[in-house]
Amino acid sequence: MEPFKTITSLAAPLDRVNVDTDQIIPKQFLKRIERSGYGEFLFFDWRRLQEGPSAGDPDPSFVLNNPKYAGAKILIAGKNFGCGSSREHAAWALSDYGFRAVIAPTFADIFFSNAGKNGIVLIRLSEEQVALLLDRAANTPDYKLTVSLENQTLTDDQGFHATFEIDPFRKYCLVEGLDDIGLTLRHASELDKFEAQHDHANWLKPWAETVSA
Repeated sequence: MEPFKTITSLAAPLDRVNVDTDQIIPKQFLKRIERSGYGEFLFFDWRRLQEGPSAGDPDPSFVLNNPKYAGAKILIAGKNFGCGSSREHAAWALSDYGFRAVIAPTFADIFFSNAGKNGIVLIRLSEEQVALLLDRAANTPDYKLTVSLENQTLTDDQGFHATFEIDPFRKYCLVEGLDDIGLTLRHASELDKFEAQHDHANWLKPWAETVSA
């Protein structure tokens, strides 16, 4: 997992509330066995025209199809982002697309956990602050935000400054770039030592002595 310290990036405004995980990554793509490649299908039903002779083509009205947001690593959205089913694929899709941070007033609890484990910083701000950022991202050319995880701050070059809360352990994992596997591997020597002792132990001897007694 890529460490997260400070990023400055274009911010894409997704001015919608209750964005559920089935919209983030529709159910038909959950059959994939790979963990990568989900970015192509992020917000698939919104990114593609669903009817008419051009069905399947990119929908020019959807924000992520607007060239001015190409390469954005920060997403701004409405409240209750990530609601719905608990699929971890939603976090995979956002990460694979390139988003490193999502800003919203509230997030669904399970999505909040999944995102943190996949290198995405979720920033909870007030509805008023989010509304301001949505407006600036929609109407300011080349609008960028800076997220400092180490300082827990969010800023722009127009004077916006906000702090955000994050669990200390989750912050540590994100700053160090540690997912669950990475955390386990930090104890690799201790695990190897335990396995070696386990392999050489005579686990049947105490049982045999008890039976013979």
